[in-house]
Amino acid sequence: MARMDVRYINPFLSAAVNVLKTMAMTEAKPGKPYIKKDGTATGDITGIIGITGDKEGSLSITFTEPCILHILANMLGEKYDGITEEVKDAVGELTNMICGNARQMLQKDGLNLSASIPTIVTGKGHTIKHLCSGPKLAIPFSTEAGEFTVEVCLSD
Repeated sequence: MARMDVRYINPFLSAAVNVLKTMAMTEAKPGKPYIKKDGTATGDITGIIGITGDKEGSLSITFTEPCILHILANMLGEKYDGITEEVKDAVGELTNMICGNARQMLQKDGLNLSASIPTIVTGKGHTIKHLCSGPKLAIPFSTEAGEFTVEVCLSD
C-alpha cells in the first residue's frame, strides 16, 4: 500500500489545530488517521484547495454543520442558523489559512508549495475529488461542537 510521509502530514495537522485555536478559540483534538478509499465527505461543508510545486495534490477540510456554526460563532461573534453564503466564505478562508500555515511550515523543510483558490462544496454525502492519484490520508478531529476531517493527498 502506498504510504504518505508523516513529515508532509504533520504540518497540516498542526495548522488545523493552531488556526482553530487562535482564530476561533476552539480546541480540536485529532483522532486516528486513516487512508480514505472513497470520495464521500464525512460532513456537510468542505473547503478543498489544490496544491502545486515540489509536490502536487490537494487539501480538504470537511465540517459537520454544528461544528462549523460553532467555530464561526466564536470566530465572528455571529450566530448562523445554517450554511449560508457567509458560512461558505468563512470555510474558504479557514481552508486558505490552514493550507497557508502548513505551507509555511513545509517551506522551512525546503518544500515549496503554492495553493489555488479554495472551492466550497456543500450538502449531505457530497463528494470530494482530490487532485492527485496518491493515497488520501484523512484525519478526523473532534471539537466540543462536533467533528471535522482534514484530508491530504500529495504526490511527487
